[in-house]
Amino acid sequence: MTTKQIVFPKGSPSYCTADLSLECAVTVNGTPASYAITAEALEDHFGARSHRAEDLLQAFEGHREDIEGVARQLFEITASHNIVLHSGHFRFAL
Repeated sequence: MTTKQIVFPKGSPSYCTADLSLECAVTVNGTPASYAITAEALEDHFGARSHRAEDLLQAFEGHREDIEGVARQLFEITASHNIVLHSGHFRFAL
């Protein structure tokens, strides 16, 4: 299996009110891609106090390395360039 080149820029994620998630840019083998993490996942696993953007961003920034690690795993095993991390993705990852 060939290892993909996955780069996570350190910019701030954007808050999506329609999906109650944070969306982040990433590149996979030089191609623009994205991933999102749901508010539910941030509350269940990373201590976000509410669905408010401020609370989600605080939880995200405090656990960014863990979140990007799970995103990296999904980009490695799929051909997708757009993924959504749900609470279930972290049950067995952490």
